[in-house]
Amino acid sequence: MSESRAVVDLDRDTVWQGLQDGSILLVDVREPNEYAAGHIPGAISNPLSAFDPSALPTGRRIVFSCAAGVRSLHALGFAQAFGLDLHEHYKGGFRDWVMSGGPVER
Repeated sequence: MSESRAVVDLDRDTVWQGLQDGSILLVDVREPNEYAAGHIPGAISNPLSAFDPSALPTGRRIVFSCAAGVRSLHALGFAQAFGLDLHEHYKGGFRDWVMSGGPVER
């Protein structure tokens, strides 16, 4: 795997810290109905079914998230293929967040 295709799996604590200090912009790639039913506070929605890498904001460390870490890897691949220098996703996703007792926004 080349450097540009590297993937960094982040855990809940790392994501939580980045959200708290404002360094991470969490991009939730689940579908709109999933996002509306509950999401990690501070996450923005960019569903994989209509994923647009050009719509990603700049200026913060982008981390992808989904339900369990599969769709976030797909989004990461799409972003890298688009030429973006992004490498991080929340490996456990929303499921891990909820199971760990993390706050949920609706």
